[in-house]
Amino acid sequence: MTGPGGRSGRYERLVRPVLFRCGSGDAEAAHALALRWLARSAGLLRLVRPYSPPGAARTVFGVRFPNPVGLAAGMDKDAVALPAWPALGFGFVELGTVTWHRQAANDGPRLVRLPGSGAVINRLGFPNSGAPAVAARLAALPPLRVPLGISLGRSRVTGDDGAAADYRSSLRALYPYGDYFVVNVSSPNTTGLRRLQGREQLAQLLAVVRAEVRSLAGGPGHAIKPVLVKIAPDLSDSALGDVLEVCAEHEVSGLVATNTTTSRQGLAPREATLGRMPGGLSGAPLTRRVREVVAFVSRETGGALPVIGVGGVMSGDDALRLFDAGASLVQILTGLVYHGPGLVREAVRACASGIGLPEAALGRRPLVSGPR
Repeated sequence: MTGPGGRSGRYERLVRPVLFRCGSGDAEAAHALALRWLARSAGLLRLVRPYSPPGAARTVFGVRFPNPVGLAAGMDKDAVALPAWPALGFGFVELGTVTWHRQAANDGPRLVRLPGSGAVINRLGFPNSGAPAVAARLAALPPLRVPLGISLGRSRVTGDDGAAADYRSSLRALYPYGDYFVVNVSSPNTTGLRRLQGREQLAQLLAVVRAEVRSLAGGPGHAIKPVLVKIAPDLSDSALGDVLEVCAEHEVSGLVATNTTTSRQGLAPREATLGRMPGGLSGAPLTRRVREVVAFVSRETGGALPVIGVGGVMSGDDALRLFDAGASLVQILTGLVYHGPGLVREAVRACASGIGLPEAALGRRPLVSGPR
């Protein structure tokens, strides 16, 4: 049984025009409609087996993935359609970003498509029902048939001084349900959040998070769930090097590279005016920069630190090039908006046929920093 949609053009011809007309072209309305449809279809879609063609399965930071192409955080922030995503071909799902406090989205406009550029600008700002409510929803669901990652963020009402406690509280509530956790310190849509990528701030935050994970796992000698850090594409090489050193000191299991960008390079000229909207840019303009960041991390760590490459995956070739750059896994979000679920299987097939990374290259090894 195959998932709905297809890269043959059916989605582009039949489904996308309907979604793009929703709410008089309101991208947020289309997003909500898609989530409602998937949530209502979850019972049937749950019957679809995870997509895992020969050569696709792999183990990364101790977690077994039926295929290496996942759904990026931001699509299903509240776990409302969780059982449906594996049916679309995803080998893992990252929900969120979840904050400790329930919070609404930022003031509008919040979500704008730039089809001439294959891009989306969003400034949603982590709207979600809060970690306790998300935990209750996850507790009521049957186990997901693919690995579940949970992206954690700082609440808007929490200042820098309370950020660590915010992440720790969310982690405590959600720990039973995730296979790995992502410390998101890189969204441009929460004021001051990106300051947490600084060496001192990140070190303090990760010290608290790692201590909490060890405690939740049962103390020394017990296996702990992987913790990753999600970084911005706008960091300089020097700042990226600092992040890698802090991640090594605190035994981070991997990086998610990258979040959305504040740059507007790569937009079509006719969309330059829309591009002035504040928020994070995703999609095709990010393809090259994400590959550069993944390659930098792979080079600087000698390939020892697993990287989830996310951003600008608009084709199977884009996914394959991220693997060539050193990614262990990839994620899709904006590509799903423009090309539909058929893109997911296209990316899986490209990766399964185009790479054969040994298992040893995908697990956790001591971090070795190269020259900077």
